[in-house]
Amino acid sequence: MASTDRDRDRDRAPIRVAIIDDQAMVRQGFGALLDAQPDLSVVGSGSDGSEAVELVRRTRPDVILMDIRMPEMNGLDATRAVLAMPGLEHPRVIMLTTFDADEYVFSALQAGASGFLLKDATAEDLVAAVRVVAAGDALLAPSITSRLIADYVARPAPRDTSALLSGLTERELDVMKLIAVGKSNGEIAEHLFLSEQTVKTHVSRVLGKLGLRDRTQVVIAAYESGLVGVRR
Repeated sequence: MASTDRDRDRDRAPIRVAIIDDQAMVRQGFGALLDAQPDLSVVGSGSDGSEAVELVRRTRPDVILMDIRMPEMNGLDATRAVLAMPGLEHPRVIMLTTFDADEYVFSALQAGASGFLLKDATAEDLVAAVRVVAAGDALLAPSITSRLIADYVARPAPRDTSALLSGLTERELDVMKLIAVGKSNGEIAEHLFLSEQTVKTHVSRVLGKLGLRDRTQVVIAAYESGLVGVRR
């Protein structure tokens, strides 16, 4: 049985990664790091957003590491273009930047990015980020998550979105709140005294009922609806 499990792991297709950044040293460094991982494969790289679009057409990556500030077409516009491409399963995008200004965070999430990571992240964090996002989870640096919450709490009361959330059960709302503050399934399970499988079921139901693509969109919906930071 153990041999069969090892064979299955060895035969499993690696996560296909594309790297888009206008700095050659960043592309080369990230590429060498990721290619050294047995479960990751760098399928291409480019120096601006227009190259990202063409690369996606040719190589169909699972995950794109996308710089925000680039010439010709920036990372935000490239992300929108990639996620609007018809006829293919859209890759997940991790936005990379040396800046953590709030406007970039909001724009990246609204563009459809599944993650946001600063370029000074450790090698371990970068590798983990690719795996987390490929698995369908959202990724935000902890400092960014906390400031997102603080910003939304300080904003005027949001529009009434009770109809949007009315189809969710109380437990699903609880799960949605915890996703929005950056909790993993395991942490949510511990907090709510549930099994991790039960949490996964609740997450799937939230996505289905709200018509959302992934956990990042759950985060946005929670903020925009006032579910996070608003006393209920």
